[in-house]
Amino acid sequence: MRFTDQVVVVTGAGYGIGRGIAEAFAREGAHVVLSGRSTDKLAQVEQALSSGPAKPLVVPTDVRLEADVERLVSTTTQKFGRLDVLVNNAGIAGPTALARDTSLTDWEETLRVNLTGAFLCARRASSVMIDAKRGAIVNISSVAGRLGYPLRTPYAASKWGMIGLSHSLAAELGLFNIRVNAVLPGSTEGERIERVIAARSAAEGRTPDEIRQWFVKDIPLQRMVTAAEVANAVLFLASEDASGITGQAFSVCGGFTMR
Repeated sequence: MRFTDQVVVVTGAGYGIGRGIAEAFAREGAHVVLSGRSTDKLAQVEQALSSGPAKPLVVPTDVRLEADVERLVSTTTQKFGRLDVLVNNAGIAGPTALARDTSLTDWEETLRVNLTGAFLCARRASSVMIDAKRGAIVNISSVAGRLGYPLRTPYAASKWGMIGLSHSLAAELGLFNIRVNAVLPGSTEGERIERVIAARSAAEGRTPDEIRQWFVKDIPLQRMVTAAEVANAVLFLASEDASGITGQAFSVCGGFTMR
């Protein structure tokens, strides 16, 4: 129970990696604040966590909007009086297309959700953490933040940016005992990767099975990772077990980045 009575905000908590992270923190005794745009999904997670030792709080949030982010943090602090951990997980896949065929609208929307949203949340949450002289921020980037990613240029750019954001925040906030790290998942089992596979299949004219094999073929473990495995890394980095770790980018990818 590493997080008993601590308050943890997870954005994009309605499904996939975000839900896995929220569930993991709840099992460790945290008061989890579930944030996201899909109220139906958030309600499902809330119900699943309500039998645990600490009741979750749902705050529907569009991280693109400053007013929503302000409401997320202010509601959290009014309810609990503190904010110990922020997990910036909210994100979208963006378009599957060549860069030259990608619209400015799709480019801007991907960066606005994936990168600007994380900036807005970190900026607001860090003000609470500075007052408390402690805290941890974990940003969910991607192995695409270290590699070129054909047909997914806006997504890759946003995830590279997330690593830079993490490093810069770590340098600025360390004085206040606030640690900032990034976790870089590889292909992760779940709804999101199935949508990504379907989109790439349509764009390339290959079957979904061929795309799935393409994702796995360069992974030493010969499989995708799970949301639970990503969540384990997030919990470690947010915990006192990682008290000396900040400004780092941790890959959870089955070894994919070794290629």
